[in-house]
Amino acid sequence: MSQDWDAIVIGAGPAGMAAAATLAEDGARTLLLDEQAEPGGQIYRAIERNRGNARLSAILGPDYSRGAALVERLRASGAHLRFSSTVWRVEEGPAVWSRTDGQVVHERAEALVIATGAMERPVPVAGWTLPGVMTVGALQILLKTGGLVPSGKFVLAGTGPLFYLFARQCLDAGVEHLTLLDTAQARNIPDALPHLPRALTGHGWRYLAKGVGLLAALTIGRAQLFRGVSEIAIEGEERATAIRFRTRRAPHRLACELIGLHEGVIPQQQLPRSLGCSFDWDHTQSCFQPRRDAWGASTLPGIFIAGDAGGVVGAEASRHEGDAAALAILAELGRITPIERDSRLRSAQKARDAHLSARPFLDRLYRPRPDLVAPPDPVTVCRCEAVCAGSLRQAVARGALGPSQAKAFLRVGMGPCQGRLCGPSVTGLIARETGRSEAETGYYRVRDPIKPVTVGELARASQPNAARYGD
Repeated sequence: MSQDWDAIVIGAGPAGMAAAATLAEDGARTLLLDEQAEPGGQIYRAIERNRGNARLSAILGPDYSRGAALVERLRASGAHLRFSSTVWRVEEGPAVWSRTDGQVVHERAEALVIATGAMERPVPVAGWTLPGVMTVGALQILLKTGGLVPSGKFVLAGTGPLFYLFARQCLDAGVEHLTLLDTAQARNIPDALPHLPRALTGHGWRYLAKGVGLLAALTIGRAQLFRGVSEIAIEGEERATAIRFRTRRAPHRLACELIGLHEGVIPQQQLPRSLGCSFDWDHTQSCFQPRRDAWGASTLPGIFIAGDAGGVVGAEASRHEGDAAALAILAELGRITPIERDSRLRSAQKARDAHLSARPFLDRLYRPRPDLVAPPDPVTVCRCEAVCAGSLRQAVARGALGPSQAKAFLRVGMGPCQGRLCGPSVTGLIARETGRSEAETGYYRVRDPIKPVTVGELARASQPNAARYGD
């Protein structure tokens, strides 16, 4: 089945919603696809359902509630919204293959906006695959979608803005037994300080003030706080029962029932990599980022990347990046003039930059520690195929110089997640073992299907008399 659009947007977070709304408001036939059942992405997840929940809204804070206005704008824009839809293939042209309720649809457009957001950086430590160990992002999803909060002895280990935000939300939600293991490195401070003056401009001072407030609340709150934490290892047989770690002063061991791990977020890479978009290594954020211009255009014609999928910028800046990509597409479609495009782009870029003034400071302050990609040999790196760090090191010793070669040696990255959870760690470990840069080491070659699709679904989609979606 096929259908044509002026533009297709993948992802209903801040960037995707803004892009789709701007496109549709100016008359472009726009399709928005998202895996979730409702708009909002990760940051504004379940915002429509939670608007009437005063207690949960108070816990999640005003930044979360701000997403309601963007969702309302999207709903009123005239964009065609298709939720619970999984994109499993994208092609140059561009074209998108998606799966909704067991039905496969092939759709073409003049332009494609990839706004799939960010993912949490993998944290391969001993015991991280045990039941009772989750990412902070997963825990926050439970809070937003079901109002669920951790109970019992709860430990948060990691660092970064989301780490501190969720810790504060836990305290506001009434979590009583919370321990924080802050892995931020003091040696990052000298690198970050030169960027502090810029961080105080634009909206940067607001972000810094919010961060100071979070840290103050955690310091005087009910949480126990350890700073300068390293050498984290989780104990347990059938589930996590304790966590070991070291501070500057001594080793520690804490009994616990639930552990949340978080070491920052990085762009989702799968879709643009499957297309063949060019990527660069960003030393500041310690991750790969797709190469883009001021509009968010990738290195392939008609393919735009907006928001955290192009480099972690946060919700507000992502919204303005979605607007910028939409303006470029509208001009190409002839819906607006180049003069109007440039005028509106200047406004979007100014607003975006105001929200990014603190980003260089924060990126350096919370830069991940080097040993995050160098776990001990017994630690599992690829969870799907149960490949440990030691096996990967042996593959490197036998001549594997990159993730795709390691895949041939070990099946690393060939499981259901297709390398999403191990890719960053595999690149980092191989680079460390070979003495080459991450850019030289590279990343997996990502292949279709990006997400599972059955042979039966493909067969039905290929039938000549198959009706279009929604007919």
